[in-house]
Amino acid sequence: MNLDLNLNKILIIDFGSQFTQLIVRRVREAGVYSELVSHKKVKSFHIKSNTKGIILSGGPLNVYQLNDNLFDRTILRLGVPILGICFGHQILSKFNGGKVKQSKHREFGLANIYKKNNSLLTKDYFNKKSKKVWMSHADQVYKLPKSFKVIASSENSKYAIVECTREKIFGVQFHPEVTHSENGKKIFSNFIFKICKIKKNWSPKDQKIRLIKETRQLIGSNKVICALSGGVDSSVVAQLLNKAIGKKLYCIFVNTGLLRKNEEKQVIQTFKKRLKINLIYVNAEKEFLKKLNKVSDPEKKRKIIGNLFIKIFERYSKKIKNVRYLAQGTLYPDLIESKSVTGSQTSKIKSHHNVGGLPKRMKLKLVEPLKYLFKDEVRKLGLELNLNKEIISRHPFPGPGLAIRMPGIITKEKINILKEADHYFIQALREHGLYNKIWQAYAALLPVKTVGVMGDNRTYEYLCLLRAITSEDGMTADFYEFKKPFIQKISNKIVNSIKGINRVVYDITSKPPSTIELE
Repeated sequence: MNLDLNLNKILIIDFGSQFTQLIVRRVREAGVYSELVSHKKVKSFHIKSNTKGIILSGGPLNVYQLNDNLFDRTILRLGVPILGICFGHQILSKFNGGKVKQSKHREFGLANIYKKNNSLLTKDYFNKKSKKVWMSHADQVYKLPKSFKVIASSENSKYAIVECTREKIFGVQFHPEVTHSENGKKIFSNFIFKICKIKKNWSPKDQKIRLIKETRQLIGSNKVICALSGGVDSSVVAQLLNKAIGKKLYCIFVNTGLLRKNEEKQVIQTFKKRLKINLIYVNAEKEFLKKLNKVSDPEKKRKIIGNLFIKIFERYSKKIKNVRYLAQGTLYPDLIESKSVTGSQTSKIKSHHNVGGLPKRMKLKLVEPLKYLFKDEVRKLGLELNLNKEIISRHPFPGPGLAIRMPGIITKEKINILKEADHYFIQALREHGLYNKIWQAYAALLPVKTVGVMGDNRTYEYLCLLRAITSEDGMTADFYEFKKPFIQKISNKIVNSIKGINRVVYDITSKPPSTIELE
């Protein structure tokens, strides 16, 4: 299920940059719909009249490797305004008669660019003569095409911003999409509104109206089972479907035994009693733990859990006539990390529970209305759908639940220990007003026992890891810097209150190089 493709849009052509998803976000944040497509999959005849602008991303290739099999260069002759970023900037110069070569001085990190000429692209961008921007390139343009002119330069990049007004082509050697680049959003807003002349068409209200309409058309007279976990994503999907198809929706909430403390009670209270949604509660704790018995490989865990979820949904769908669809809360980052949705050079990081864990043959058709949205867009949509803030502000919780916060073998004893530790940690964050400052926080139980001393007795118990990160969309993240009194207090609380843990550590690794979850 895709979003409405008849919207006027900015098309982002992906050459494999680690920052490409940020370009999509920046355009959407400006209030305009944007779509991402691989340079290997898009042809000039694919581009319809509702594409009002094109952005070429950066990437690990160089222009010498790029041939007609990898990129349809006739796209550059469609008369649609084009903005090239980093590698995209080099493509625009190379394919218009300029020259690109390896830089004598590579630029990685912050650099100053200096204004040389006026341009619509940089209108109100330079409040001074210079701006700090984020560079990441080893090649550079050293000869401009004849019809191009310089707008700004850096010490090592003479052609840091260029334009060809006749062809409506613009190039920037730096990355305006990353937060390190000062006022980078202005580059995008100028390109979108002043050059492409698109009107705003992307807001939570627009998304709500569009998705409800599309869902009704897709589902028709059939019924839908929604995989409800109680987290933000599945909750928004459930409420969206509730608004669209009402009593044709049946939410199935599966207690895997790997949920947070008291989570099943909260879900039943919210969705069955308050929102009056058809809710089927399935206690499958024994079934999941039996399947996961003695399994330690994280990919096997995910696939076992994903497959068993689907089997349970299919089992219960047989009890309800005319069920053809299974709804899931899959998001854009889920697809990106599980496989490259664009076919670019992006690496697969892990099998996501909503993606890699599904069986090859599945009787129900998938409905994933949020799969092209980022987490912050989903939260805003949820508020538009009248979900309460307590649900919307919840930290992300993975479908496999505590299974991937417990590396190694899963046991009932370890699950109970971890539930308590996580409960104390989250409770402390709320009590100290920290919960909403943090993107995601959790406790994990490592498959390591250490020696400790309590009173005059030796202990040999598990090691608890705490993780709390800040992020915009989960694609990149940094650890939250707690003050010493707080981290000391929660450490003491966990060790003193939970039999089975005698040591607490705090994870201070960012993403990358690590992922947010342990498995």
